Parts: sequence; structure tokens; C-alpha cells
Amino acid sequence: MHKLAHLADAHLGAHREPRLQKLELQTFDSAMKKCVELGVDFVLISGDLFHVGIPDLGVVDAALRSMVEVQRHGIPIYAIYGSHDYTPNGTSIIDILNTVGVLTNVFKPTFYGDSLRLGVTVDEKTGAKIAGISARKIGLESRYFEALDRGALEAERGFKIFAFHSGLTELKPEHLSAMETVESSMLPKGFDYYAGGHIHERGEFTLPGMGNIVFPGPLFTGYGHDLEATAKGEMRGFYVVEFDEHVRSKTFIPMKSFESVFREYDLTGRNAPDAGSMIEEDFRGVDVSGKLVVIKAFGEIAGGRVSEVGLADLRASLSERGATHVYLNRSGLKSKETTGSIFSGEEPSSIERKLFEGEVGKIQVTEGHLQGGRGVEVAVELLRLWRQAPKLGETKKDYTGRMVRDGVQALEKKEAS
Repeated sequence: MHKLAHLADAHLGAHREPRLQKLELQTFDSAMKKCVELGVDFVLISGDLFHVGIPDLGVVDAALRSMVEVQRHGIPIYAIYGSHDYTPNGTSIIDILNTVGVLTNVFKPTFYGDSLRLGVTVDEKTGAKIAGISARKIGLESRYFEALDRGALEAERGFKIFAFHSGLTELKPEHLSAMETVESSMLPKGFDYYAGGHIHERGEFTLPGMGNIVFPGPLFTGYGHDLEATAKGEMRGFYVVEFDEHVRSKTFIPMKSFESVFREYDLTGRNAPDAGSMIEEDFRGVDVSGKLVVIKAFGEIAGGRVSEVGLADLRASLSERGATHVYLNRSGLKSKETTGSIFSGEEPSSIERKLFEGEVGKIQVTEGHLQGGRGVEVAVELLRLWRQAPKLGETKKDYTGRMVRDGVQALEKKEAS
């Protein structure tokens, strides 16, 4: 009997807060050590190993040490790009790790006219055949799926794994209804295991012609809502799959990264100072030392401004009492004295996306790919591109030219069609 470890969405480098970043890297290291302890034959990462395509070198160094230790025990690592690993006009860290042999990128595309043929990677020890499609920004991997020569993959014999980093339309969670997904009919049928990524919720599914569709969810927590879900008790981790000619078992391996305290408050009808006093009193005597604290506040307060609730002061107080990190979710909190949307307490990327969603309908454009949800994705991508710092030794002229080229590529209609 053979074993594979399937993980996804580690998002290494997602957190800038030092204590969270330390927990993030420790969790990844613990997962790699667990793979060694459980005697897996290989590790498969279904995208978003890092949070950006060119991450901080300190984060890369820590992750590299963990992966090299796995390799030292004769356990190869296979991977595909996630949407965060992809860079439109440059080399991703995944490419570098592939070049030096720390991992193997199993996305091996060859185009024959309009048809995409995927190369198959064969694991030397188990004979398992791995094929996969990497993600791209703005959901453009759907073009790969549309061009995919599924017949060639379905004709392969042996134990087969298909890795992908996309949501499936038939399995889309309700709260992710706006997310771009691919139809399950675009995936090749008859594979023994479908190693999913991108969806930040754990799930095991079966669809016609496709069994063992697995999304392990994030290994740690890539976003604020992940922190919230984890604090409420949702387990994070990865899967170990036992197989011979077929899958025999799938076991979720939980990774306990931190102790937490979660509090949720409906402040509807309260005035701001009263609401703040109530929350402060509720935390009196609560042991927060060494714990991650998540506070979710929502509703429409009857008097005062949201800022007068004093959640920022409470965060400082809890930090002084030893909390590892305090995350405030105030996105649902409103005041009768405040107009417009309030996004404070959310991750910056979430705030930016919501602002773009609110503005995209106000702008009249004729290009279909710049309207609605697609327009939001293009705006988010442009913002991400133009935030990139100059490369080492890059002149101002070269930097400006690169920003223009990347921006034009993101805006090109043919890329979004």
C-alpha cells in the first residue's frame, strides 16, 4: 500500500505581522515533518504554496529548509501553480524550486493548434501518474480547461491523479457564488484522485465519472475570514491518501496552529460607548495570553460612530495582556451617523475588492471583459501588479516599462476572452 500527502493553499508569506508569520511557517514545517513521520511516498501541493509569486526571501528560506528535510528522507514533492504563485511576465518561485529540484512542477502543457496536451509525471516509487493544470490570474485557467485534450488523459492506464487549483461550479459554496469556477465537465474523467486547491474549505466529493474529489482547505490561514473560521473551530490541515490500484482511504490530518478566543457581538440598537463597555466587560477575566483573539461585531448602532465603540483600544489592551494577535471583523458594523460602506477590520485585499465592486458599475465601458465581476478581477490584478517594487538593479526606466507592459497585458481583451 502506498501513501500520498495532499495539501494546498499554504499561502506562505500572507501575514506581515511577525507572530502570525512565525505560526504560518511553523505550521508548514510541522506538516512536512508529519509527512515524514507518517511515511508518505510523495507530497502533492495543489497550488498557492506562497502568497505571491516572488515572496520575501526569508519566507522562502524557511520553507526551503522544511522541504529539503522532506527530500532528505526520499520523499519527492510535486506541485502546480496556484493563482497567487503565478506571475504574468516573470519567473515564479515555483519555477526556481523546480529548476533546483526541490519540487517538480507537474503542469507540462503542449499546444497542438487549439488543443492542449498535458504531460504526465510518473512517481518513480509508486508508479502513480500525475497530471495537472496550474492556475492563472483573473481566472484565465478556464481557457486551459476549454482547450484540454481530455481523451488523451483518459486513455492513460494505471493509478492517476489530476491536480487543479480552481473551484468547480457544481460544488461552489453559497458564500462564494461570485467566484469564477470551471464546470466539472472540463476535467478528465476516470482519474482515481482529484487533488483540488483554491477553495478555502475542506471537502470530499463525488460527481458523475469523478470520484475522490478532495479540497483540503488552507494549511494555515491565508485571509482574515480564515482566521475567523479557525477560531470558531474549523480544522486546518492536509490529507493522507492510501492507495494501490485504487484509493483505499483518505484521512484528514489536522494541524493545530494556535489556541484561540472567538467572540461575536450583535450591536444593533446600542449606542457606541455602551457597546464598547459591554464588549470590554465581556473580556474581563478572559485568559487571552498566548492566544489568537477574533472579535466579530455587526449590526447598526443607534448612536455615535463606529470608531467610538473603542474596538481599536480593546485590541491594544488585549495585546498588552499577551494575546498573540487580535483580529477585528467590523465589516458588518454600521452607524446611523455614518454614510457609505464600512470595511474596517477586514483584510486589505478584501476591502479593495469590495471597493472595486462598488465602483465598477458606475463606469461606462464598452469592453465586456472590463464590466461586472471580470472588471473587478482586472482591477484587482492591476493593483497587484503596480504594487511590485523595482527589482534589484532595475533602473527607473526599466521599472516603468515593465509596469506598463504588465498593465497592458492584464487589460488586453484577448487575455480576458
